[in-house]
Amino acid sequence: MRNVWKLVGLAGVVGVAAGGVLVTRDQRRRNAYTPNEIRARLHQRLAEAEAEPGLGG
Repeated sequence: MRNVWKLVGLAGVVGVAAGGVLVTRDQRRRNAYTPNEIRARLHQRLAEAEAEPGLGG
């Protein structure tokens, strides 16, 4: 029974480490955009959202 808990603990540690890797990778990708690129993408998404009927009120 002790080995089961060790495996559960190890799986938890591996899961947290993998989650940290994914967060770091996503943050690096986000930091690669310039402020102008982010602004342009937000404006594009807003225009697309406004063009869809029934959304936003």
